[in-house]
Amino acid sequence: MTEKLTALESMSAVMEKVRAVRKGERNAQQGFMFRGIDAVMSAVGPALRDVGAVITPRILTVDQHYGTSKSGGTLTGTRVTVEYTWHGPDGSTIVGAAPGEAFDSGDKGTAKAMSVAYRTFLLQALTLPTDEPDPDSQVYDAPPRTDADVAREELLVVLQQNRLAPAWAADQFRTATGGDLNATTDAQAIRDLTTTIQNKIQEKKP
Repeated sequence: MTEKLTALESMSAVMEKVRAVRKGERNAQQGFMFRGIDAVMSAVGPALRDVGAVITPRILTVDQHYGTSKSGGTLTGTRVTVEYTWHGPDGSTIVGAAPGEAFDSGDKGTAKAMSVAYRTFLLQALTLPTDEPDPDSQVYDAPPRTDADVAREELLVVLQQNRLAPAWAADQFRTATGGDLNATTDAQAIRDLTTTIQNKIQEKKP
């Protein structure tokens, strides 16, 4: 009877079968080439099935923040950290983790961030060449973080703790001030809303 591969042996076998995943897709708006999650899964998936390995995900952290698009719409930024367990055919496992971040104007931010995390895990775990520039070759100046940004983050913490929807808070802010919660620079108005929400929560407690 042939001995089943361990998790480490099956990972090595997949690395032998999949040597690289090149950039084959083009971003229609900005014109750059990229490597999508489907391309990575199409390359790695058959190799996983051939060797009998399985990968299962577990979300460790989820964080959401909000911004405004160039057209004035609301964008939801989602950051996740996902733990992946590589199961070998013999039942042994190897555990790793990867982050993912994405922006979306609808309700697909988490799904996109999960895809980015999985792609990152596969590329790094299997040491797949990416044809991407080294991170040290580029320098970016981050936009200044305003007091209003801090106030929005404070409000988001309160919303998450009490399982309240950010869209509901945005409606409350619009009713109270006539402004856009995600675009306003009035930090005090945001903090006033946070205080009002906290007071209402306390009033409802027995």
